[in-house]
Amino acid sequence: MQELNGKVALVTGASRGIGAAVSRLLSEYGADIIINFRSKGPRAEEVAEAVRSNGRRAFLAQADITSEAEVEAMIEVAKEAGHIDVLVLNASGGLEKGKSADYAMNLNLTAQERVVNLALPLMPTGGRIVFITSHLAHFYGEKPVPAMYVPVATSKKAGEDALRARIPELAEKGISLVVVSGDMIEGTITPKLMERANRGTIETRRQQAGSLPTVEEFAQAIIDAATDTTLQSGAVIFVGQID
Repeated sequence: MQELNGKVALVTGASRGIGAAVSRLLSEYGADIIINFRSKGPRAEEVAEAVRSNGRRAFLAQADITSEAEVEAMIEVAKEAGHIDVLVLNASGGLEKGKSADYAMNLNLTAQERVVNLALPLMPTGGRIVFITSHLAHFYGEKPVPAMYVPVATSKKAGEDALRARIPELAEKGISLVVVSGDMIEGTITPKLMERANRGTIETRRQQAGSLPTVEEFAQAIIDAATDTTLQSGAVIFVGQID
C-alpha cells in the first residue's frame, strides 16, 4: 500500500455514489483529485469541497465521456493538475431510458478506450488504471444475466477485454491495469433501475449472497486497487459474493 502524497487521480463519474466516495478516500490518502462529472455540478462541487478539506487540490472537469470533444476538454483540465498517476474508470451505464441501441457499447467500451488514449500521455511510469465493473459483466458468458442487464454486461465485458488486450502496451510505458468487480452495491443506481423493472431483484440477490457490499466497502476496494503495489497488471479484486 502506498501513500499518494504528490499524486493526482482522475476519477470519472465522480459526482455521486461510488465515484464520489472514491474521490474523497483518495484525497485522504494524499492525492489531488480531478473530478469528472457529466451534469451534477452542485454535487461535484460538494465532492471538491471534501477533497479540499483534506488539504488536497480539486479540479472540476465536466465531460460526457461519450463525447470526444468533451473528453479532450477534460484532459486539458488534467494538464492543469500536471499529470495523472491514477485513472479510475468508474463512469458507466447502459440502462438509461431514451438512449440509442449502441449507447451502452459507446459508453462502456468506446468511451473507456478514448479516456485511456487521451490520458496516457499524462501518465508517468508507475501509473495505474483501475477499471470498475460488475460480477454480471466480468463473468458474462459464464453465468446467467438478467435480460435487461445484457446490454450493460456485454459492453462492460467488451470494455474490460479491450483494456486487458493492451496490458503489454501499458507495461512498456510502466503503467498497470487492475480491475475491481462488484456484486450489486447497496444504494447505487443500477440495482435501483433493475429493481424498478423487476420488483424483488435486490432482495433476492441479498438472500442469495447473504449480504450486499456497501458503497464504502466497494470504494475501499478501489482504493486498494489504486495503491497496492504488489498487485500485478491484470489482477482482479472481487467485492462481495461471486456465486
